[in-house]
Amino acid sequence: MHDKIYIGMMSGTSLDAIDCVLTSFGKAQTNRAVTLLATHSHPFPETTHGQLLQLISKPEEIIPAELGPLDNELGHIYAGAVNALLEEAGYRKEQITAIGNHGQTVLHKPDADPGFSLQLGNGQIIANETGITTVVDFRSADIALGGQGAPLVPGFHQHVFAQSDRTRIILNIGGIANITVLGSNGVVSGFDTGPGNTLLDMWANEHTGERFDADGAWAASGRPLPALLHELLADAYFQTPPPKSTGREYFNLAWLKPYLNEVEIQAADVQATLTELTAQTIATAIRKQTSTAEVLVCGGGTENAYLMQALTRHLSGITVTPMPETILPPEWVEAAAFAWLARARLQNEPAGLPQVTGASAPALLGRVCVPAEA
Repeated sequence: MHDKIYIGMMSGTSLDAIDCVLTSFGKAQTNRAVTLLATHSHPFPETTHGQLLQLISKPEEIIPAELGPLDNELGHIYAGAVNALLEEAGYRKEQITAIGNHGQTVLHKPDADPGFSLQLGNGQIIANETGITTVVDFRSADIALGGQGAPLVPGFHQHVFAQSDRTRIILNIGGIANITVLGSNGVVSGFDTGPGNTLLDMWANEHTGERFDADGAWAASGRPLPALLHELLADAYFQTPPPKSTGREYFNLAWLKPYLNEVEIQAADVQATLTELTAQTIATAIRKQTSTAEVLVCGGGTENAYLMQALTRHLSGITVTPMPETILPPEWVEAAAFAWLARARLQNEPAGLPQVTGASAPALLGRVCVPAEA
Protein backbone atom coordinates (compact mmCIF):
# COMPACT_ATOMS: atom_id res chain seq x y z
CA MET A 1 0.00 0.00 0.00
CA HIS A 2 1.51 3.31 -1.11
CA ASP A 3 1.18 6.76 0.37
CA LYS A 4 -0.70 9.33 -1.65
CA ILE A 5 0.36 9.17 -5.30
CA TYR A 6 1.21 12.20 -7.42
CA ILE A 7 2.06 12.67 -11.08
CA GLY A 8 4.85 15.05 -12.04
CA MET A 9 5.31 16.45 -15.54
CA MET A 10 8.16 18.42 -17.06
CA SER A 11 8.87 19.61 -20.59
CA GLY A 12 11.94 21.76 -20.51
CA THR A 13 13.70 24.21 -22.78
CA SER A 14 15.32 21.34 -24.69
CA LEU A 15 11.85 20.39 -26.05
CA ASP A 16 12.96 16.76 -26.36
CA ALA A 17 9.82 15.21 -24.80
CA ILE A 18 7.30 15.44 -21.97
CA ASP A 19 8.62 13.54 -18.94
CA CYS A 20 5.90 12.03 -16.70
CA VAL A 21 6.34 10.16 -13.42
CA LEU A 22 4.15 8.48 -10.83
CA THR A 23 5.56 9.09 -7.35
CA SER A 24 4.86 8.85 -3.66
CA PHE A 25 6.69 10.71 -0.91
CA GLY A 26 7.83 9.98 2.62
CA LYS A 27 9.81 11.78 5.28
CA ALA A 28 12.62 14.07 4.17
CA GLN A 29 16.12 12.66 3.71
CA THR A 30 15.13 9.02 4.17
CA ASN A 31 15.16 6.07 1.80
CA ARG A 32 11.44 6.70 1.28
CA ALA A 33 11.77 10.44 0.65
CA VAL A 34 10.65 9.75 -2.91
CA THR A 35 9.49 6.52 -4.51
CA LEU A 36 9.31 6.31 -8.28
CA LEU A 37 6.41 4.05 -9.24
CA ALA A 38 6.29 4.46 -13.03
CA THR A 39 7.63 6.68 -15.82
CA HIS A 40 6.58 7.71 -19.31
CA SER A 41 8.26 9.82 -21.98
CA HIS A 42 5.73 11.42 -24.32
CA PRO A 43 6.87 12.97 -27.62
CA PHE A 44 5.58 16.28 -28.89
CA PRO A 45 3.77 16.07 -32.24
CA GLU A 46 6.14 17.33 -34.94
CA THR A 47 3.98 20.33 -35.81
CA THR A 48 3.69 21.38 -32.16
CA HIS A 49 7.42 20.91 -31.63
CA GLY A 50 8.20 23.13 -34.60
CA GLN A 51 5.73 25.79 -33.48
CA LEU A 52 7.20 25.85 -29.96
CA LEU A 53 10.74 25.98 -31.29
CA GLN A 54 9.88 28.97 -33.45
CA LEU A 55 8.06 30.70 -30.60
CA ILE A 56 10.82 30.24 -28.03
CA SER A 57 13.68 31.06 -30.40
CA LYS A 58 12.12 34.37 -31.55
CA PRO A 59 10.15 35.73 -28.59
CA GLU A 60 10.07 39.22 -30.12
CA GLU A 61 7.80 37.78 -32.83
CA ILE A 62 5.24 36.30 -30.42
CA ILE A 63 1.72 36.89 -31.69
CA PRO A 64 -0.84 36.93 -28.85
CA ALA A 65 -3.54 35.40 -31.04
CA GLU A 66 -1.38 32.28 -31.43
CA LEU A 67 -0.81 31.76 -27.70
CA GLY A 68 -4.39 30.85 -26.73
CA PRO A 69 -4.80 28.00 -29.24
CA LEU A 70 -1.32 26.68 -28.42
CA ASP A 71 -2.05 26.86 -24.68
CA ASN A 72 -5.16 24.73 -25.27
CA GLU A 73 -3.39 22.34 -27.64
CA LEU A 74 -0.65 21.71 -25.09
CA GLY A 75 -3.31 21.09 -22.44
CA HIS A 76 -4.70 18.28 -24.59
CA ILE A 77 -1.19 16.89 -25.25
CA TYR A 78 -0.26 16.91 -21.56
CA ALA A 79 -3.56 15.22 -20.69
CA GLY A 80 -2.80 12.56 -23.27
CA ALA A 81 0.61 12.01 -21.70
CA VAL A 82 -0.98 11.52 -18.26
CA ASN A 83 -3.55 9.07 -19.58
CA ALA A 84 -0.84 7.12 -21.43
CA LEU A 85 1.20 6.92 -18.21
CA LEU A 86 -1.78 5.63 -16.22
CA GLU A 87 -2.64 3.03 -18.86
CA GLU A 88 0.94 1.78 -19.14
CA ALA A 89 1.39 1.63 -15.36
CA GLY A 90 -2.01 0.06 -14.62
CA TYR A 91 -3.27 2.85 -12.36
CA ARG A 92 -6.70 4.50 -12.26
CA LYS A 93 -7.32 8.22 -11.99
CA GLU A 94 -9.02 7.66 -8.61
CA GLN A 95 -5.68 6.53 -7.19
CA ILE A 96 -3.94 9.81 -8.02
CA THR A 97 -4.08 12.77 -5.62
CA ALA A 98 -2.86 15.42 -8.06
CA ILE A 99 -0.80 16.28 -11.13
CA GLY A 100 1.98 18.85 -10.99
CA ASN A 101 2.65 20.20 -14.48
CA HIS A 102 5.38 22.74 -15.11
CA GLY A 103 4.02 23.64 -18.54
CA GLN A 104 6.14 24.76 -21.48
CA THR A 105 8.06 27.95 -20.87
CA VAL A 106 7.94 30.24 -23.90
CA LEU A 107 9.19 33.45 -22.28
CA HIS A 108 10.93 34.04 -18.94
CA LYS A 109 11.52 37.69 -18.00
CA PRO A 110 11.72 37.95 -14.20
CA ASP A 111 13.91 41.08 -14.39
CA ALA A 112 11.48 43.03 -16.58
CA ASP A 113 9.37 45.78 -15.01
CA PRO A 114 7.13 44.17 -14.00
CA GLY A 115 8.67 40.69 -14.11
CA PHE A 116 6.82 37.73 -15.57
CA SER A 117 7.26 34.17 -16.77
CA LEU A 118 4.96 32.57 -19.34
CA GLN A 119 4.25 28.83 -19.42
CA LEU A 120 1.72 27.24 -21.79
CA GLY A 121 -0.40 24.15 -21.14
CA ASN A 122 -4.01 24.79 -20.08
CA GLY A 123 -4.32 23.30 -16.59
CA GLN A 124 -8.11 23.16 -16.66
CA ILE A 125 -8.04 21.08 -19.84
CA ILE A 126 -5.56 18.70 -18.20
CA ALA A 127 -7.78 18.38 -15.12
CA ASN A 128 -10.95 17.85 -17.15
CA GLU A 129 -9.49 15.28 -19.55
CA THR A 130 -7.73 13.26 -16.86
CA GLY A 131 -10.27 13.69 -14.05
CA ILE A 132 -7.38 14.59 -11.71
CA THR A 133 -6.75 17.81 -9.77
CA THR A 134 -3.93 19.62 -11.58
CA VAL A 135 -1.48 22.22 -10.27
CA VAL A 136 0.11 24.60 -12.79
CA ASP A 137 1.69 28.09 -12.96
CA PHE A 138 4.37 27.52 -10.34
CA ARG A 139 6.44 30.63 -11.04
CA SER A 140 4.00 33.56 -10.79
CA ALA A 141 3.59 33.67 -7.01
CA ASP A 142 7.34 33.95 -6.43
CA ILE A 143 7.76 36.61 -9.12
CA ALA A 144 4.89 38.61 -7.58
CA LEU A 145 7.01 38.74 -4.40
CA GLY A 146 9.99 40.14 -6.30
CA GLY A 147 11.66 36.78 -6.96
CA GLN A 148 13.05 35.18 -10.09
CA GLY A 149 10.46 32.39 -10.07
CA ALA A 150 13.39 30.06 -10.64
CA PRO A 151 14.97 27.71 -9.96
CA LEU A 152 11.87 25.99 -8.58
CA VAL A 153 13.35 22.67 -7.50
CA PRO A 154 15.82 23.41 -4.64
CA GLY A 155 13.13 22.72 -2.01
CA PHE A 156 12.59 19.28 -3.51
CA HIS A 157 16.35 18.71 -3.70
CA GLN A 158 16.61 19.55 -0.01
CA HIS A 159 13.79 17.12 0.84
CA VAL A 160 15.39 14.22 -1.02
CA PHE A 161 19.14 14.74 -1.30
CA ALA A 162 20.43 16.83 1.64
CA GLN A 163 23.00 15.16 3.93
CA SER A 164 24.13 16.41 7.35
CA ASP A 165 27.64 15.01 6.91
CA ARG A 166 28.52 16.60 3.57
CA THR A 167 27.80 19.44 1.16
CA ARG A 168 26.03 18.23 -1.94
CA ILE A 169 25.44 20.08 -5.18
CA ILE A 170 22.62 18.92 -7.44
CA LEU A 171 23.44 19.95 -10.99
CA ASN A 172 20.64 19.78 -13.52
CA ILE A 173 21.73 20.07 -17.14
CA GLY A 174 18.59 20.60 -19.17
CA GLY A 175 18.25 23.26 -21.84
CA ILE A 176 19.47 25.62 -19.13
CA ALA A 177 21.85 24.42 -16.40
CA ASN A 178 21.12 25.13 -12.73
CA ILE A 179 22.66 24.16 -9.42
CA THR A 180 21.29 23.62 -5.94
CA VAL A 181 23.83 23.83 -3.12
CA LEU A 182 22.78 21.73 -0.12
CA GLY A 183 25.11 22.72 2.70
CA SER A 184 25.90 20.27 5.47
CA ASN A 185 24.74 23.06 7.81
CA GLY A 186 21.24 22.96 6.28
CA VAL A 187 21.66 26.15 4.22
CA VAL A 188 20.26 25.90 0.67
CA SER A 189 21.14 28.10 -2.29
CA GLY A 190 20.88 27.79 -6.06
CA PHE A 191 20.62 29.55 -9.43
CA ASP A 192 20.79 29.09 -13.20
CA THR A 193 24.42 28.97 -14.31
CA GLY A 194 23.62 29.60 -17.99
CA PRO A 195 23.16 27.41 -21.07
CA GLY A 196 23.04 23.66 -20.63
CA ASN A 197 22.01 21.83 -23.79
CA THR A 198 20.09 24.63 -25.49
CA LEU A 199 22.84 26.12 -27.64
CA LEU A 200 24.25 22.66 -28.36
CA ASP A 201 20.86 21.42 -29.55
CA MET A 202 20.08 24.47 -31.69
CA TRP A 203 23.50 24.55 -33.35
CA ALA A 204 23.40 20.80 -34.02
CA ASN A 205 19.89 21.06 -35.46
CA GLU A 206 20.86 23.88 -37.81
CA HIS A 207 23.95 22.12 -39.13
CA THR A 208 23.15 18.40 -38.93
CA GLY A 209 19.34 18.30 -39.01
CA GLU A 210 19.30 16.29 -35.78
CA ARG A 211 17.49 17.52 -32.65
CA PHE A 212 20.64 17.04 -30.58
CA ASP A 213 24.29 15.97 -30.76
CA ALA A 214 24.04 12.34 -29.66
CA ASP A 215 26.64 11.56 -26.99
CA GLY A 216 28.47 14.76 -27.95
CA ALA A 217 30.08 12.88 -30.84
CA TRP A 218 29.91 15.80 -33.29
CA ALA A 219 31.39 18.19 -30.72
CA ALA A 220 34.16 15.67 -30.04
CA SER A 221 35.07 15.75 -33.75
CA GLY A 222 35.83 19.46 -33.51
CA ARG A 223 38.23 21.59 -31.50
CA PRO A 224 37.29 24.40 -29.10
CA LEU A 225 38.12 27.88 -30.38
CA PRO A 226 39.84 29.78 -27.53
CA ALA A 227 39.15 33.28 -28.87
CA LEU A 228 35.45 32.56 -29.41
CA LEU A 229 35.15 30.95 -26.00
CA HIS A 230 36.77 33.97 -24.35
CA GLU A 231 34.22 36.28 -25.99
CA LEU A 232 31.25 34.11 -25.01
CA LEU A 233 32.42 33.86 -21.40
CA ALA A 234 32.51 37.66 -21.19
CA ASP A 235 28.69 37.85 -21.40
CA ALA A 236 27.27 39.84 -18.49
CA TYR A 237 24.99 36.99 -17.34
CA PHE A 238 27.96 34.91 -16.21
CA GLN A 239 29.34 37.77 -14.13
CA THR A 240 26.00 38.61 -12.48
CA PRO A 241 25.71 37.37 -8.89
CA PRO A 242 22.66 35.31 -7.84
CA PRO A 243 19.74 35.32 -7.49
CA LYS A 244 19.46 34.93 -11.24
CA SER A 245 17.70 32.80 -13.84
CA THR A 246 17.63 32.66 -17.60
CA GLY A 247 16.14 30.78 -20.54
CA ARG A 248 16.19 29.95 -24.19
CA GLU A 249 14.79 33.38 -25.04
CA TYR A 250 18.24 34.76 -24.04
CA PHE A 251 20.71 32.00 -24.88
CA ASN A 252 19.81 31.15 -28.47
CA LEU A 253 21.30 31.37 -31.96
CA ALA A 254 20.48 35.08 -32.19
CA TRP A 255 22.72 35.53 -29.12
CA LEU A 256 25.47 33.35 -30.58
CA LYS A 257 25.74 34.39 -34.23
CA PRO A 258 27.09 37.94 -33.76
CA TYR A 259 30.20 36.32 -32.28
CA LEU A 260 30.77 34.16 -35.36
CA ASN A 261 32.65 36.59 -37.56
CA GLU A 262 35.40 34.26 -38.76
CA VAL A 263 34.99 33.31 -42.43
CA GLU A 264 36.69 29.92 -42.12
CA ILE A 265 34.99 28.85 -38.91
CA GLN A 266 34.02 25.14 -38.80
CA ALA A 267 30.61 24.18 -37.44
CA ALA A 268 31.99 21.24 -35.42
CA ASP A 269 34.53 23.57 -33.79
CA VAL A 270 31.69 25.86 -32.71
CA GLN A 271 29.91 22.85 -31.20
CA ALA A 272 33.05 21.92 -29.27
CA THR A 273 33.34 25.54 -28.09
CA LEU A 274 29.72 25.62 -26.94
CA THR A 275 30.33 22.43 -24.97
CA GLU A 276 33.27 24.13 -23.26
CA LEU A 277 31.06 27.14 -22.55
CA THR A 278 28.51 24.99 -20.74
CA ALA A 279 31.18 23.06 -18.83
CA GLN A 280 33.23 26.09 -17.81
CA THR A 281 30.30 28.24 -16.68
CA ILE A 282 28.94 25.38 -14.59
CA ALA A 283 32.36 24.63 -13.10
CA THR A 284 33.05 28.29 -12.30
CA ALA A 285 29.68 28.63 -10.59
CA ILE A 286 30.27 25.52 -8.51
CA ARG A 287 33.80 26.52 -7.46
CA LYS A 288 32.48 29.88 -6.27
CA GLN A 289 30.19 27.97 -3.90
CA THR A 290 32.50 25.26 -2.57
CA SER A 291 35.66 23.29 -3.30
CA THR A 292 34.76 20.15 -1.40
CA ALA A 293 31.28 19.22 -2.54
CA GLU A 294 29.90 16.05 -4.03
CA VAL A 295 28.22 16.94 -7.35
CA LEU A 296 25.30 14.77 -8.49
CA VAL A 297 24.26 15.43 -12.09
CA CYS A 298 20.77 14.97 -13.51
CA GLY A 299 18.95 15.99 -16.70
CA GLY A 300 19.63 15.25 -20.35
CA GLY A 301 23.21 16.47 -20.13
CA THR A 302 24.18 13.25 -18.36
CA GLU A 303 23.74 11.50 -21.74
CA ASN A 304 26.39 13.70 -23.38
CA ALA A 305 29.68 11.91 -22.72
CA TYR A 306 31.81 14.69 -24.23
CA LEU A 307 30.14 17.30 -22.00
CA MET A 308 30.48 15.13 -18.89
CA GLN A 309 34.18 14.61 -19.62
CA ALA A 310 34.70 18.36 -20.00
CA LEU A 311 32.81 19.03 -16.78
CA THR A 312 34.84 16.46 -14.85
CA ARG A 313 38.05 18.00 -16.20
CA HIS A 314 37.08 21.51 -15.10
CA LEU A 315 36.00 20.23 -11.68
CA SER A 316 39.13 18.20 -10.93
CA GLY A 317 39.31 17.45 -7.22
CA ILE A 318 35.52 17.47 -6.88
CA THR A 319 33.54 14.24 -7.22
CA VAL A 320 31.19 14.49 -10.22
CA THR A 321 28.80 11.60 -10.88
CA PRO A 322 25.40 11.11 -12.49
CA MET A 323 22.59 10.89 -9.96
CA PRO A 324 22.67 7.29 -8.64
CA GLU A 325 19.75 5.21 -9.89
CA THR A 326 19.37 3.95 -6.33
CA ILE A 327 18.36 7.46 -5.23
CA LEU A 328 16.44 8.63 -8.30
CA PRO A 329 17.23 8.04 -12.00
CA PRO A 330 18.82 11.25 -13.32
CA GLU A 331 16.46 11.67 -16.25
CA TRP A 332 13.36 11.74 -13.99
CA VAL A 333 14.49 14.11 -11.21
CA GLU A 334 12.83 17.25 -12.56
CA ALA A 335 9.50 15.57 -13.30
CA ALA A 336 9.49 14.12 -9.77
CA ALA A 337 10.13 17.63 -8.43
CA PHE A 338 6.85 18.88 -9.91
CA ALA A 339 4.96 16.01 -8.32
CA TRP A 340 6.45 17.14 -5.00
CA LEU A 341 5.57 20.77 -5.72
CA ALA A 342 1.94 19.77 -6.38
CA ARG A 343 1.93 17.94 -3.05
CA ALA A 344 3.29 21.02 -1.27
CA ARG A 345 0.63 23.22 -2.87
CA LEU A 346 -2.25 20.96 -1.84
CA GLN A 347 -0.86 20.86 1.70
CA ASN A 348 -0.58 24.68 1.67
CA GLU A 349 3.16 24.50 2.31
CA PRO A 350 5.22 27.36 0.80
CA ALA A 351 7.82 25.74 -1.48
CA GLY A 352 9.48 28.89 -2.75
CA LEU A 353 12.87 29.56 -1.18
CA PRO A 354 13.57 33.33 -0.94
CA GLN A 355 17.30 32.74 -0.47
CA VAL A 356 17.30 31.09 -3.90
CA THR A 357 14.90 33.28 -5.89
CA GLY A 358 15.29 36.64 -4.15
CA ALA A 359 11.59 36.84 -3.24
CA SER A 360 10.58 38.89 -0.21
CA ALA A 361 8.88 35.89 1.45
CA PRO A 362 8.34 32.13 0.94
CA ALA A 363 5.71 31.68 -1.76
CA LEU A 364 2.87 29.17 -2.00
CA LEU A 365 3.64 27.93 -5.50
CA GLY A 366 1.05 26.86 -8.05
CA ARG A 367 -2.54 27.36 -9.16
CA VAL A 368 -5.00 24.52 -8.53
CA CYS A 369 -7.37 23.36 -11.30
CA VAL A 370 -10.16 21.02 -10.17
CA PRO A 371 -11.78 18.72 -12.76
CA ALA A 372 -15.17 19.82 -14.00
CA GLU A 373 -17.93 17.42 -13.02
CA ALA A 374 -19.14 15.21 -15.84
